[in-house]
Amino acid sequence: MAKSAPNPIPLSDPTEEPKDTMQEITHLISRLLGIYSRHYHELVPNELLQYTHGLELFTKVFFEHTRDPSKILKLQNQFWQEYVAIIEDLSNCTSVENLTQASDTEPDPRFRNSMWQTNLYFNFLRRQYTIVTRYTKRLLHTMDDLDHKTKQQLHFYTNNILNFLAPNNYAWSNPDVMLAIMESNGSNLLRGFKNYLEDLVLNHGKLNIRMTDLKAFTVGKNLAVTPGKVIFQNDLMQLIQYSATTPQVNRTPILFVPPWINKYYILDLSPQNSLVRWLVSQGFTVYMISWVNPEPKHGNKEFADYMMEGPIQAINVITETANCDSVNLVGYCIGGTLLAATLAYMQQNNDLRAKSATFFMSLLNFSNPGELGVFLDEPQIDALEKLMERYGFLNGRLLDIAFNTLRPNELIWPYFIHNYLLGKSSKPFDVLYWNADSSNLPYKMYIFYLRNMYLKNLLRKPGGIVLNDTPIDLGAVTTPAFFLSSETDHITLWRSVYSGLRLFNGPIDFVLSESGHVRGVINPPSDHKYGYLINEKYNKAEPFPKKSTDWLNTALKHEGSWWPYWVNWLISMAPEKVEAREIPQDMIIEDAPGSYVMRRI
Repeated sequence: MAKSAPNPIPLSDPTEEPKDTMQEITHLISRLLGIYSRHYHELVPNELLQYTHGLELFTKVFFEHTRDPSKILKLQNQFWQEYVAIIEDLSNCTSVENLTQASDTEPDPRFRNSMWQTNLYFNFLRRQYTIVTRYTKRLLHTMDDLDHKTKQQLHFYTNNILNFLAPNNYAWSNPDVMLAIMESNGSNLLRGFKNYLEDLVLNHGKLNIRMTDLKAFTVGKNLAVTPGKVIFQNDLMQLIQYSATTPQVNRTPILFVPPWINKYYILDLSPQNSLVRWLVSQGFTVYMISWVNPEPKHGNKEFADYMMEGPIQAINVITETANCDSVNLVGYCIGGTLLAATLAYMQQNNDLRAKSATFFMSLLNFSNPGELGVFLDEPQIDALEKLMERYGFLNGRLLDIAFNTLRPNELIWPYFIHNYLLGKSSKPFDVLYWNADSSNLPYKMYIFYLRNMYLKNLLRKPGGIVLNDTPIDLGAVTTPAFFLSSETDHITLWRSVYSGLRLFNGPIDFVLSESGHVRGVINPPSDHKYGYLINEKYNKAEPFPKKSTDWLNTALKHEGSWWPYWVNWLISMAPEKVEAREIPQDMIIEDAPGSYVMRRI
């Protein structure tokens, strides 16, 4: 149990209007101290978990270079030559035109403002930062004796430090912020300080920067509003059945197994972005698992519990109430990993109720987990296990922070500048609201998942893992399967997704969408935005080649959403139609979206 916090420093009355700027600053600092005094005992273990590992890596690098100082001396000499060249270059500039021409650096979206080129001060800061970054990366490339994992982690920590040091991240070295200070007499910084405090309060003392206006959306009002009812619930999930909108529906219903790292409504966002609503309009009966947001009492729930109380229980309910003997199953991310294990479990137990299986951005082969691999080694997982053991679950906000650090120049610093330095309000965006609506992860389930999937990669091995006393063998699965991945997905690399589809022994269809982990999936036909690639040669006839490059070389690009292509695939698996299904009145627990999804961290 955590130690109780000392009495916090008294806060000023938040309703009391400050009389002048200095009083307002004092008021805000008082609030800041009060927030930290309440939560410091929660912050220390989590911060140490992240930073001690980076410190160990940098220590290793230091000793690496002390053994051969010639490497670092050569690079330092090159650095100082480039630095002196910048000083000489700027000293010789006689006009704005000369200054602009003297700025020979690669384009960087962080330095769009023309003053980074035309102003002597900002030009110098940008170019100095560029050569420091270049020097540091050259330094990393000289480390031949480090193993791949250590190099990957070192690059991650170093890049985050370099991104932290970028001059655009500070008020005194960002031309947009300096202009805002002059135009508003510094009120932008006061507004930014208020935004910072609001984020700390919202996240219980942890800094997790808002990316969207959290007040603009309400689940059940303008998100997750496709009509439906909760018809079943247990300790881990609620099962939603959506109301039909067509006279007839496909005989085989669809069951979604969403990730439980986030809430299910990524698949039912605003009506114009809702995959669920669109599928219902195409004549499908759609069911959705809505996972509970775990509390300490769920700490002993295991991966097998998620299988038995999740998709297996849902399939039982659906086939008993929908007058059908099979279901089209869909898994997203970790939900797809669970679905693959579920298919193998069903196959082993002669359960033939899976008509088809669709996998959105799902890893089955974890040999290359991509950038997430920086967090996945024995020392870090051991430390995480001790932390989770203490609370019974992993706080979902910590996972948010970890994911954001993989893309800091997209998911951290632009919002830091916008919210805190420019003092602007966040804009409404449904995907980012969903992204901020985190879920906790039960202790036993998550440790099993990290050790057996990511660390040991046992799911791909026949009998490598055992769930509910059943050895799991993906090679025994013959269910027709559809795999979706996306080109720029940094959470589940598309080549890693591709390597997993070859573990099955049934007919396979593979689609590579444009965009990333979320927008590659949420791509409604009305957007006319992202296209997709398919390779008819392998989808319809030949076995998939071992190398993803061989698949890509002969794949063809198609404009528009992949959704219609997928629906045609589903219909080809089961074309029969029946009268639209009514939701069983005697099973209704509450209206969709249900109560499980409403609990926020």
